Amino acid sequence: MARKRRTTGNPTIMDVARAAGVSAITVSRALRTPERVSTDARARVNAAIRNLGYTPDPAAQALASQRSDIIGVLVPSVTNSVFLDTMRGVYEVAETSDFRVQIANTRYSQAEEERLVRLFLHQRPAALIVTGIDQSATTAKLLRAAPCPIVQITEMGPAPFDMMVGFSHSEAARAAARHLVDAGYRRIGFLGARRDARSTRRLSGFRAGLEADGLFNAARVLFAEQPSSVPLGAAQFTELLSRDPQADAVLCNNDDLALGVLFECQRRGIEVPQAFGICGFNDIAAMAVAHPSITSVRTPRREIGRQAMTMILARLADEDPGPMVRDLGFTLIQRDSTRRRPT
Repeated sequence: MARKRRTTGNPTIMDVARAAGVSAITVSRALRTPERVSTDARARVNAAIRNLGYTPDPAAQALASQRSDIIGVLVPSVTNSVFLDTMRGVYEVAETSDFRVQIANTRYSQAEEERLVRLFLHQRPAALIVTGIDQSATTAKLLRAAPCPIVQITEMGPAPFDMMVGFSHSEAARAAARHLVDAGYRRIGFLGARRDARSTRRLSGFRAGLEADGLFNAARVLFAEQPSSVPLGAAQFTELLSRDPQADAVLCNNDDLALGVLFECQRRGIEVPQAFGICGFNDIAAMAVAHPSITSVRTPRREIGRQAMTMILARLADEDPGPMVRDLGFTLIQRDSTRRRPT
């Protein structure tokens, strides 16, 4: 027979938390550092303490306050400018708080992500920000059971662990494919690198955008396993032309590849956009200053970081974080690389 937990009959910090509608850590913080708690939450905690006749137990307070001031952020790359922009947004908001940001690089590995999630949870983080929706079953189980706020970033998915902010990669790529069709291109290829889940979703959107007009051809899809780079874009473009010498446009999975295609077109004397159209993805700064300038899908990378951290800080202060799932959308920025002149 299981033993019943012995109680003293005195109200506990958990009783106060339930009565105030906040977490135990917020009750502890209201007692120790009230300036870190919102006015509304502090008032509810104080009212609950008065109504229950709660007297703080130093040992219980110490136990309740074991959560660290670390907000862990897991990204697949610490050198990719896309994720650097997101981290810039995270830090812009985090620096207004007393919490510390700790970055971990999963290197596009589910096994490494699982190891790092376990490491973070062992440190009892205040919150976690994780990239994407493609965690392993074990990592997903860990995150669903995590005793802290979690935000998944850069994606939209049907079953967030807690909160989510991002955009649809497939819809963005579909819009880009439709733009190329509307611009008059018909033999359109797709260049991708590092075959991760986000890249695969972009390919699915690209395919959907072309199949409506019967224009999709798998022979014009090239996917490399290695990381993206400008030289890889040039090499993939060369391979595309060997498969289909009449190819007339390409959607690149990211902007590095698009630059490589542009440079190779210039080397070969292929006129952009009249003979060949180029569209990138993410819209890094170089797209606007290339010659000709390159059309690209602008993604809200920095704003994703800002909103993820804002949501977390609201939750940690027991305030309303607003919508728990936020689709920030994307913008197709049309430039000279797909702006054909009338013939």
